[in-house]
Amino acid sequence: MKFRVERDVLADAVAWTARSLPVRPSVPVLAGMLLDASDNEGRQRLRLSSFDYEVSAQVSVDIEVEEPGTCLVSGRLLAEITRNLPPQTVEIATDGAKVTVSCGSAKFTLLTLPVEDYPTLPEMPGQTGSIGSDVFAAAVAQVAVAAGRDDTLPMLTGVRVEIEGSTLTLASTDRYRLAVREITWSPENPDVSAVALVPAKTLADTAKSLTSGAEVSIALATGEGAEGMIGFEGGGRRTTTRLLDGEFPKYRALLPDSFNSVAEINKAEFIEAVKRVSLVAERNTPLRLAFGEGRLVLEAGTGDEAQAVEVLDASMEGEEIQIAFNSSYLLDGLGAVDSDIARLQFTTSTKPAIISGKPADETAASDYRYLIMPVRLSG
Repeated sequence: MKFRVERDVLADAVAWTARSLPVRPSVPVLAGMLLDASDNEGRQRLRLSSFDYEVSAQVSVDIEVEEPGTCLVSGRLLAEITRNLPPQTVEIATDGAKVTVSCGSAKFTLLTLPVEDYPTLPEMPGQTGSIGSDVFAAAVAQVAVAAGRDDTLPMLTGVRVEIEGSTLTLASTDRYRLAVREITWSPENPDVSAVALVPAKTLADTAKSLTSGAEVSIALATGEGAEGMIGFEGGGRRTTTRLLDGEFPKYRALLPDSFNSVAEINKAEFIEAVKRVSLVAERNTPLRLAFGEGRLVLEAGTGDEAQAVEVLDASMEGEEIQIAFNSSYLLDGLGAVDSDIARLQFTTSTKPAIISGKPADETAASDYRYLIMPVRLSG
């Protein structure tokens, strides 16, 4: 195998493929990255692949091929090397059981891993539909903040992806908060109906990394005997991941359909005030919010502890309310709102509140909702 490629093109492709490499591979060969240089009818391409039996990643780039071939090398080492090469043309060639990487005056020699021991990457399922890559990345980021991080409850570490015709719904919860986002997308079949539970970290990393292309194709294996897998493709990159097992909570029943009070407040000012006031809050002590006519009072700390109070302008409809939240959960929800005005809807001080953005059209429901459980105040 021997080929040439521009440093930036190679470094970008290698870095993206290396994201999926396991930190502690169960077998040494899974630490490898597969390089396949081909020349098919004048189309000279390098395909880079990684796979750990859970997540696969594959990207193709244009190269100049002198000798087609395949090799397997340490993915992390190759990523470190390509990232630090000078900005010139890179030449990669195999020499027996070694691979040489030459660029300018720099030359590296890497040992190869046995290609025949490397597992076959899973096939992409048939395409289910497509969506704008920026819209998808923003929606996933809004929802992934509420996913659990406790691996003993794997069903809570995922994002539930619901496909119903042209509506794609994303939802996640860690039992203390719940995030739901609805987006319109382009299904291959207008009558499609499917559900998948995708690991939240994998989904967030993937959505963010596929914005180099205008669209992301989503491929979900559905129907009888379907493999528990979902695939994403865009900008010459494709990745697959195994789905999580387990029953996701029936979250729609948790979303209140009526409220006793609604407050609206400048989001940026609210975030800054929460950060300031919570400086004095001991770990796990709540931030107290009192919404009244025209204003919001934020407080933290009690008694002999350090205390902080701040007052902000806020519009209020309905009953006045005093409620307390975990400040980091509150900040996550406010940070995910894609509007300058944050809207908070309450029933009572002991029931969940909903954070959303103020919709441009007052008659429309918000397409993003962040439900947050209040903290009960003693006394």
